[in-house]
Amino acid sequence: MIVADYLDARAGQGALPASLGRYKASIAKIHQLLDLKDPTQAELVKLRLRAIRRAKGTAQAQARPLRFKGPVKDVERDKPRGINVRALLEACGDDLTGLSDRALLSVAYDTGLRASELVSIEVEHILEALDPEARLLSIPRSKGDQEGEGTTAFLSPRSMRAIAAWTEAAGIEAGPLFRRVQVRRYEARPAVKGRPIDSISSRETWDLRKTLPKRAVPARVEYDVGEGALHPGSIGPIWRAIIQRAFDRGALGDLTVDDLARLLKGVSAHSTRVGLNQDLFASGEDLAGIMDALRWKSPRMPLAYNRNLAAEAGAVGRLISKLR
Repeated sequence: MIVADYLDARAGQGALPASLGRYKASIAKIHQLLDLKDPTQAELVKLRLRAIRRAKGTAQAQARPLRFKGPVKDVERDKPRGINVRALLEACGDDLTGLSDRALLSVAYDTGLRASELVSIEVEHILEALDPEARLLSIPRSKGDQEGEGTTAFLSPRSMRAIAAWTEAAGIEAGPLFRRVQVRRYEARPAVKGRPIDSISSRETWDLRKTLPKRAVPARVEYDVGEGALHPGSIGPIWRAIIQRAFDRGALGDLTVDDLARLLKGVSAHSTRVGLNQDLFASGEDLAGIMDALRWKSPRMPLAYNRNLAAEAGAVGRLISKLR
């Protein structure tokens, strides 16, 4: 009764069915560890959870995908449009922040890593590959590999060029690959002509700083690269900042300001994973290949990410395209 009431209360506070399922599992695990009877197995708890699912639905909000060419049908022949990874990579600057952003985004798209896995990459995890210009990324542990069995992901020549440029500029030889870059900007200061001492009246306070001449100082920017890895919570904001800068530089010319504001709301740290998943689907890869590439144990999530593309590529979509 207490567990059922707790789930009801959390649902009343806005918790979605997926979150309630995690709360229920946590309660069950705690009781198991304490060698107590599991209260979540009571029929009342199951009925209450089913009722909440029927009332609210079980569909989860999906991160807006960051696909390599954007929302295109043919990933090989169609021109990039909308928010697309290719344009974002090209729009990244050549300063330390831009080099870091380009490497981070390129690796995130290639590997489909979750935020926590992406920030855990270390230089030592990059291994030789058969392609001399590409590399393999060792993933010691992931969400689907809690026991640390380990797996690998592919790093394209594009990503390796971006990594090389970033690590050389940042002086990174070992340890965390992706780190915080602190930027300090100093405004220009014009030259100041000095005043002779005998020109200072008796009513003025003598201040050597005001009497000596000062040379003009040009504007400058200083960068400080941290020692530790980025925080997983920073990845989503970084994606949104990259997109905003690309738009400001005219790299996303087919989008309006209103389009950008609407699209940015759905971008999260998971967007590159969803985008890679959809590009694999659009390129004709089967479910087994997609699950292997993105290290999924269950087909539920890759199928959920691809449901919109599947509907468009399905029987009705194929028919309508022939009726045009």
